[in-house]
Amino acid sequence: MKQPRAWQRMLSGRRLDLLDPTPMDIEIEDIAHGLAFVARWNGQTLGDWPYSVAEHSLLVERIFTRLNPGIAARWRLAALLHDAPEYVIGDMISPVKAAVGPGYGALDERLTAAVHLRFGLPAVLPLLIKKQIKRADRISAWHEAVKIAGFTESEARRYFGQPELPLTGPVRIVLRPPVEVRAEFLKRFTALLDES
Repeated sequence: MKQPRAWQRMLSGRRLDLLDPTPMDIEIEDIAHGLAFVARWNGQTLGDWPYSVAEHSLLVERIFTRLNPGIAARWRLAALLHDAPEYVIGDMISPVKAAVGPGYGALDERLTAAVHLRFGLPAVLPLLIKKQIKRADRISAWHEAVKIAGFTESEARRYFGQPELPLTGPVRIVLRPPVEVRAEFLKRFTALLDES
């Protein structure tokens, strides 16, 4: 019986094996391009452009930095790349992840480890850093839910917690064409990598 194909060809020409990803098959241009074209909230957001995972990643990195002033650039880079695997596996909403089961988590972990190693981060982040990135991610999700995804504030609090406004300051949700978001993501990645 023929084995199903478990790799994807990237625009860079790389072939990324989803079952056994290696850091050498990861290119930031592929990540930036893919994330700029992947819509969060399954595209169920207000506006003329989808709210992309790349835009979300930029927001999470900004919130993470505000919550952790003076934190090392490498951890800000980890925050920017927190959803990097979605450039190839897409953004699944939480109910779909729950339905798919533990296989999704294992796939995400393998891809995350390869991305981290490619850009000089530990395969598995320190627990405190991971928790702070998750905190910023949940705050971002609250703002996205209320401002562009149709949730009420109380509904968003139930699913994503408090927005922590005094700590984060104002949070602006931006919807832009994918080409602009891709360029901004690459610019921020380069700045953080240079600072690391």
